[in-house]
Amino acid sequence: MTREYPDRPWIGIGVIVFRGEEVLLVQRGKPPRIGSWSLPGGAQHVGEGAQDAARRELLEETGITVGPLLLADVIDSVTRDDAGAVRYHYTIVDYCAEWAGGEARAGDDVSAVAWARPEDLPKYALTREAQAVIALSRKRLADALA
Repeated sequence: MTREYPDRPWIGIGVIVFRGEEVLLVQRGKPPRIGSWSLPGGAQHVGEGAQDAARRELLEETGITVGPLLLADVIDSVTRDDAGAVRYHYTIVDYCAEWAGGEARAGDDVSAVAWARPEDLPKYALTREAQAVIALSRKRLADALA
């Protein structure tokens, strides 16, 4: 099965990582949305648990590790072509966590990484969904630590 023009959604796993007030962002190195800034993550493998996929993708893409993972949200990401056909469809399970170790570096499917402060987020032109899940994750982690 191909990811482009699929016959079913692909399961994607994302991780919203915080280091103090900063959130980790990645610049996509492959389609869809090549060159755009987003959150680290990727496709879950057959037989792989969702949290295991989150930790693997995060390490492959950024070289960092995190503490406990909390479920942040589940989001459908659908990209249509000019004719209206579904070109990509991912159901994304997003986790949030605090940075635990490693130096962020671009790996695997990304071309750059950045730790962004809240006031700097607009310059990364994140999708509405990414902005919303970052805000939700910030609240979920704060509530979990309270």
